[in-house]
Amino acid sequence: MDIAQLQAYGYFALTVFLTLALYGYIYHLYSKKKDSDGHDYEEYSNMALHDDISDTPVNAISDDKEK
Repeated sequence: MDIAQLQAYGYFALTVFLTLALYGYIYHLYSKKKDSDGHDYEEYSNMALHDDISDTPVNAISDDKEK
């Protein structure tokens, strides 16, 4: 086995590993939509589309202080 064949096997193994890592990361993103605090940050994606002054806010903040 010469160095060119060893490089080809290494390149193939690296490509397979990076492909599996990419699919694992994509699965993680879509399966864990909420973080550890329970916030769903996917609803913040509409902020760029709905940014008029008359649009409803993503998180409504009340003036009443909860005790």
